[in-house]
Amino acid sequence: MKVVIVGAGNVGMTLARTLSEDAHDVVVVDRNEDLATRIAEELDVSVVRGNGSRPDVLAQAGVVKDGGVDVLIACTDRDETNLMACWLAKRAGVPRVLSRVRDLEFTDTPDWAQDLGIDVMASPERSLSREIASLLRFNAAVHTSELFNGRAGSFAFHVEKDSPICGLSLRELGLKYPQLGAIVVYVERGEDGFVPSGEWTAQEGDVCFVVTLHERVTAIQKLFDVERQKRLSRVIIVGGGKLGTNLAKRLCSNVPKVETTLVEKNLEKCERLAREFPDVKVINGDGMDSDLMKQLGVDKANGVVAATSNDELNVIIAALANINENVKTVAVVRKDVYKELEDRLPVDVLVNPNRTLANTFLRYIRYPSSAGMLSLIDRIGAEMLEFLLRPGNPAVGKRIMDLNLPRGILIAVIKRGGKYLVPGGAETLQEGDVISVFAMSEKMPEAMHFFKVD
Repeated sequence: MKVVIVGAGNVGMTLARTLSEDAHDVVVVDRNEDLATRIAEELDVSVVRGNGSRPDVLAQAGVVKDGGVDVLIACTDRDETNLMACWLAKRAGVPRVLSRVRDLEFTDTPDWAQDLGIDVMASPERSLSREIASLLRFNAAVHTSELFNGRAGSFAFHVEKDSPICGLSLRELGLKYPQLGAIVVYVERGEDGFVPSGEWTAQEGDVCFVVTLHERVTAIQKLFDVERQKRLSRVIIVGGGKLGTNLAKRLCSNVPKVETTLVEKNLEKCERLAREFPDVKVINGDGMDSDLMKQLGVDKANGVVAATSNDELNVIIAALANINENVKTVAVVRKDVYKELEDRLPVDVLVNPNRTLANTFLRYIRYPSSAGMLSLIDRIGAEMLEFLLRPGNPAVGKRIMDLNLPRGILIAVIKRGGKYLVPGGAETLQEGDVISVFAMSEKMPEAMHFFKVD
């Protein structure tokens, strides 16, 4: 597949590296000479230097009629450049065009994408605000990922010394909690990770990735962390940019009785935000001001989110707020280097909007026929793919335990009619079921072949 990427920043670099490793023919377009040189030196891709919103520059990348380009991804930090590049590519006959947009109004409705002929418009701020809201609501979780439009998801929890499941095998866990309604799909233990067998025994320090229905998460997390069970009631967000304001709006709309405070240094922006969000307490101040944060009740907050445009500042603010076990601290970082420091910093969770956006685009490249139904669990290199069991599928009519699924491939959730369930081994698959299959990324093609999915 030939893929043209407009923009050689963090998102473009991630996409180019991943897609070239997947043996795609990749061309990267960027007007910045330093970025273009760097990507040409580090990756096995072609590079075109120039403005990706100009027809002559795109033509050099092959974006012309019958030029053989299968996909164009526009992921610069300028909406106008991205939209124009996609519009020109569509006019040139490129089958699929994907655009990054920062202004949230573009993704409020599908109208903009449809009118411009753009197949996918993705806002990392919108996607990340959903993830952070879920992390705050289920404050024992260190990772979340949505399935079935939020009806289910994967959630990662630490096994604590006093966790009720500590010392139990997976088989014993099922016997002791038969109505659990969850499946442990992956375990991190130190630097190792594995898909657990029935004999796996939970140990202190394990990080368990659990798939369950959304309404079951509160009960599930009690088995991992007994202490963090207080209802989300007070959240402080530092940074009044697109991500911070979208998160504040989401919390006020979706989490009942949560007191949300938004701290922003720019006075003019504060005045505007106060008018737009009357339910949010907007404070003009500096999140690094410890006296101000104490006045705002940081010691009594359930969650503190540092969402400024500065990675280092976010890490410091979140670390300073991490003063008691009941507060969940989240720092927004955009540099990949922080991924290597994730377990060494005094911050509960680091989230990366660039990685979120790159994963969104990758799902449409890897599984175009299943677009919108793939969840990438980047931390562990795993995927969860949803697909329909059509008539004649060899899995129909069989119990899960009788399928002889290859090791490391699991059926995590089933949507049957209007109901969702986390199945046991005795569950019989039916025609019309939509199943969510978990596998490590390198095993997903094997899972798709097993279930006869295109």
